[in-house]
Amino acid sequence: MDRKQLDDRKKIIVQLINDPIYKPMKFKELANFLQVSKEDRHNLNVVLEELLKEGKIGISTKGKYGKPQSFGVYGIFEGNARGFGFVRVEGSEEDIFIPASETNSAFHKDKVQVLVLQGEQSGKKKEGKIIRVLERGYKEIIGTFQKNKNYGFVVPDNVKFHKDIFIPREKTLNARDGDKVVVKITDYGSDKRKPEGKVTNIIGHITDPGSDILSIAMSYELPIEFPQEVQKQLDTIPEEVSTKEMAGRMDIRSWQTVTIDGEDAKDLDDAITLTKKGDNYLLGVHIADVTHYVTENSPLDKEALKRGTSVYLVDRVIPMLPRKLSNGICSLNAGVDRLALSCIMEIDKKGTVIDHKIAETVIHVDKRMSYTNVKKILVDKEEELLEEYREFISMFSLMEELSGILRERRYQRGAIDFDFPEAKIYLDEKGKPIDIRPYERNVATKIIEDFMLLANETIAEDFFWQQIPFVYRVHDNPEEEKLQRFATFINNFGLSLHLSNGVIHPKELQKLLGKIEGTPEEPLISRLMLRSMKQAKYSTISTGHFGLSASYYCHFTSPIRRYPDLQIHRIIKENLKGGLSEKRISHYEHILPEVCDSTSKTERRAEEAEREVEKLKKVQYMKKHLWQAYTGVISGITAHGMYVELPNTVEGFIHVNTLDGDYYTFVEETYSLVGQMTGKTYRLGEKVKIVVSGIDTYLKTIDFMLYNSWEKEEKEMEDIMNFVRKNY
Repeated sequence: MDRKQLDDRKKIIVQLINDPIYKPMKFKELANFLQVSKEDRHNLNVVLEELLKEGKIGISTKGKYGKPQSFGVYGIFEGNARGFGFVRVEGSEEDIFIPASETNSAFHKDKVQVLVLQGEQSGKKKEGKIIRVLERGYKEIIGTFQKNKNYGFVVPDNVKFHKDIFIPREKTLNARDGDKVVVKITDYGSDKRKPEGKVTNIIGHITDPGSDILSIAMSYELPIEFPQEVQKQLDTIPEEVSTKEMAGRMDIRSWQTVTIDGEDAKDLDDAITLTKKGDNYLLGVHIADVTHYVTENSPLDKEALKRGTSVYLVDRVIPMLPRKLSNGICSLNAGVDRLALSCIMEIDKKGTVIDHKIAETVIHVDKRMSYTNVKKILVDKEEELLEEYREFISMFSLMEELSGILRERRYQRGAIDFDFPEAKIYLDEKGKPIDIRPYERNVATKIIEDFMLLANETIAEDFFWQQIPFVYRVHDNPEEEKLQRFATFINNFGLSLHLSNGVIHPKELQKLLGKIEGTPEEPLISRLMLRSMKQAKYSTISTGHFGLSASYYCHFTSPIRRYPDLQIHRIIKENLKGGLSEKRISHYEHILPEVCDSTSKTERRAEEAEREVEKLKKVQYMKKHLWQAYTGVISGITAHGMYVELPNTVEGFIHVNTLDGDYYTFVEETYSLVGQMTGKTYRLGEKVKIVVSGIDTYLKTIDFMLYNSWEKEEKEMEDIMNFVRKNY
């Protein structure tokens, strides 16, 4: 049965099941009704299975096929380490809780059919049971091999897979005890029987440097190696830009040009030029012309789309493009000619772009600057650096001046500026964390951020009004219910939000951030505000960017590490060379929705992998600091206890039963814990002294105790030991 036959038969089945007179039938009844021969019943089963996976038909617990809505709902199962889980249903805000006894052997990320048991009309939270696994989310699992005499087990790294996987002796691939391995699941098991699999790859021993991070990368299915066809295409790409390639381009190699990046950055995809034109500023944002080398539908292009983004893990980068491009011919390295796509903007003294030009250019970067050195020049006025870069000082001063104007303009329109300290984790040569420090923005990082934001907005607005198919970066307005919850919460701090018919202007949130700046509760309220918002994503429709308070926004400035930027470069360049034909417009209208969906997903995947690695390294670091005392801020409170964040961004949990020997209750209205006997209250944003009391490297969790509780326990233990010594 070919694809056309399969699709034709699917249409017939869907039409039949949706007919008003159709009554649900079992497989055999359906086969008889359709007069399907015994030889062809396998094909009927293939058709039905595919329709079930697509959610176009449903199946009852008794095996009868009918409309999907007749037999529950469809969604993705999110597992939990304790066996229960939730099913996320597309289009529904509320997840369905699945007790451990009702998972029907579903694994994390499986597509499932759920029968809702309560909550639809009762007003309670939805609860259900999984009646069928439609499609397995994972075919392979990454974990740690545990060897027995005649067999083995693999403990999955992801705690949401709460079952170990049995490995027969002949399928262990001679893995050693403690090896990190890839396991192909051959049997998903049942409620009474463990899943079974075979080892297909040994990543390395758990003690090998980097094997822990590589395991996480592989568990998120991040592609590590580039395929052979990509390597072949790389052989055709030159090491340097030729005179022939420069032909027809705007030659701006004589313009004073710099890049400003982190000290260890190697993929430099943006360069800056800045001069004055009368009272106005002439700002050039020059972006690496990646599409000159990564042509549409080439092996490089297909692999870049598959990856979607570069992933920055603590000890490595998993690049979207091979290093010959990302660190070589595409990187805007100092002292060499490079091809670029430039957005050259004339900006008045109020920060308004009054004119702009987009052009294919050839540039020559004069200096490769770091954020640290630019900060030392502009803020610290270090004499040695002022002398070394004296030819560029006036440009840097002009950058600081223009950046301030642009930032103030964004502030006036209501853009929200979240300034969370990110963690910088330092490893030794064996991959062990030796220090964690908050990495904070400085004047130089803000300058580059301001210039990139302006270029992204300018490009997006230009192409919106040209009505050309495009990829926009959108951030929808927050949902009313989440905003109301957030508004209720901040009332506890004497703060308020003005909502008009459930809608809020970003300026309101910006004002709130201004009020809490420098207060103990600032980090907490900022994070909760962020959680009340929707996630930004890519879209073919420009609906605006709420957080930036921008009507038009896109990602134009990082084509080396983000596919959406590369995609719109291709559209921009094609438009510059005479415009898009009807055929090409139709082509982009066809492919861009999938590009937006795919790259939004790969972005989430990268963020999750980066967070998971960071969590692992923080746990490993704090393991060396057991029973050490720190001062932190209460960053979250639940009925089970409270989270405390340390100045180095590490977060740990204090269990409620370790608090002062009192019985504490959680007061949801004020997000606080109140002692029943003493009346002692713990609130969000409050500073507390803690001791690191426990580490779980498998669950990647850190336990704290309040310092006074620990002192009390230690004193009691000492008294007991003294009594024992004295009397026995």
